[in-house]
Amino acid sequence: MAGLPDIRLSDAKPVHSILQLKEELAEVIEPQDEKLLYYFFLRFDCENLVRLLENPEADIDPRGNLSQEQYEDLIRSARELNFNVHRYPSFMSVFAREYDYNKGKKNWFPKDALLLAYYEYAREVPNQMMATWYQLNLDVLNILTALIARKQGWQLSDYVQGEGNVVDTILEHANAHDFDLSGDFEYAKELVRCADIEDPVEKERAIDALRWNWLEEQTFLNPFDINALFSYLARTEMLERWALLDPEQGRQRFTQIIENLRGEAKVPEEFIRK
Repeated sequence: MAGLPDIRLSDAKPVHSILQLKEELAEVIEPQDEKLLYYFFLRFDCENLVRLLENPEADIDPRGNLSQEQYEDLIRSARELNFNVHRYPSFMSVFAREYDYNKGKKNWFPKDALLLAYYEYAREVPNQMMATWYQLNLDVLNILTALIARKQGWQLSDYVQGEGNVVDTILEHANAHDFDLSGDFEYAKELVRCADIEDPVEKERAIDALRWNWLEEQTFLNPFDINALFSYLARTEMLERWALLDPEQGRQRFTQIIENLRGEAKVPEEFIRK
């Protein structure tokens, strides 16, 4: 950590990529910490699994934990066996087994479905800060989804997903400006303010800034432990994502999120649950 350069959300791109950091970590990280960071890289495995189920010849993202052969083994085992193979997370086996059945369903989007399962799995990571991060991301997505659904006059219960205090509060206080969340969740008021920003690129930047600040606050007093490393990885991944977007791409991406909620068009999986 001491040798890594400082990074800011305003940086054009990260100095080190996620892949570079992953390769360097493999040489020095302790086994118990490697198990914790497995959950971080697992999201790329989920994206790879969907990609390979849609097209077995597709290239995979090397940022994941699994090899090409392991993905093939996971898919083959899930389809041939009636039980989950313990060498892979059970939610991935279930998804692979049920993919062919679900893919023809109306309004079923595989990336969205697997992302929800991933967050529900990852929030059980045996590290309080990391578990809270995954729960935070799930809650943020539900709040943003609920705000869009309410604006469109849709039934909130059809769109917010998962369980927990945030989901319960949203449904109980559907008409409150902030769903009555601000009293118990400090970030809720700021998130609602971000959602009110008109410019879609600035809106998304503001939401990422909220996440970024949360990560920095969690590790301010302990800048050299595993949580700080996790925070650095998560923030680097944000920078990588922004480096791939020019302003017009970002504008089109968020406009799609706002205008095309589930059922009308495919919504990017980072922002919608069902």
